[in-house]
Amino acid sequence: MRLFDEIQAYMPRNEQEDRDRKAMLSYMETQANVLSRLNEIAHFTASAWVLNREHSKVLMIYHNMYNSWSWTGGHADNEEDLRAVAIRELKEETGVKYVKLLQEGVFSLEILVVEGHEKRGEYVPSHLHLNLTYLLEADESEELSVKPDENSGVRWFTPEDAAASSSEPWMRDRIYSKLNRKCEGIWNIIKL
Repeated sequence: MRLFDEIQAYMPRNEQEDRDRKAMLSYMETQANVLSRLNEIAHFTASAWVLNREHSKVLMIYHNMYNSWSWTGGHADNEEDLRAVAIRELKEETGVKYVKLLQEGVFSLEILVVEGHEKRGEYVPSHLHLNLTYLLEADESEELSVKPDENSGVRWFTPEDAAASSSEPWMRDRIYSKLNRKCEGIWNIIKL
């Protein structure tokens, strides 16, 4: 499985990534349907941390289910190429057409808790998202559009405001702030 190799090759930057990486690999070795929502305990998702061309802003959506500004992303749905999933979801959720990959491999990984909720009239039990994040670039001048069944806003933020805009403490303080710290090296190179 190519996805297993991609996760195994990932170099964690902190304890959260190290522990989550090990848990993902173990889960893949012992469980079935990890790429499908048929696995109601944990399954793979892909997200995108999207910078503008100047790398001075981050693109976020207002996620209807979480009532919060959020990154773009979605379920693997049996697709092993999670980079393709992240790009597809970005385009569907924001309307952007121009997308550039800023880093070849996984930019970040995290295991995320999803509380039980209703989706299209059916109850979805609490579960985990085994999430891979990719660093992408989009053209800030492109017209943005919402995907009404998933989000009600699409907007560019400064990196600090992108993290602060989330009303989910774990995402704001541990995930989005981490992604911004990881981008600092990119921003410093651009300033040279």
